[in-house]
Amino acid sequence: MTIPEPTVFASRYEVSCLPLDQPERMYFTVTVEHRGSGRWAVKRDGWCYDANGERDYESIPSEIRDEWLLRFRFDLDAALELAKRIAPQIRVNRFSVADALATAEEGRDA
Repeated sequence: MTIPEPTVFASRYEVSCLPLDQPERMYFTVTVEHRGSGRWAVKRDGWCYDANGERDYESIPSEIRDEWLLRFRFDLDAALELAKRIAPQIRVNRFSVADALATAEEGRDA
């Protein structure tokens, strides 16, 4: 038996306005995750986003209805575009992306 060459497939993208080396980045990141059949979910903390930026919790697959899938699944380009729109608007507690960036800048200046 000949073993075929391994394939590589990116199944998750991270979208964030914070630099890779900033510790708070994980809190200010939206992910785009493959969900099969060429469809992608835009997620943050277990919540999925629809095209309008509204969130709904992603249930277990056996409980997800077709109507929900139509609203919360996208092709890759649309999912990445949506994630890029959402990323600058993330708030963690009362802190915005701008607050997190300013805090990081202050730390570098000190």
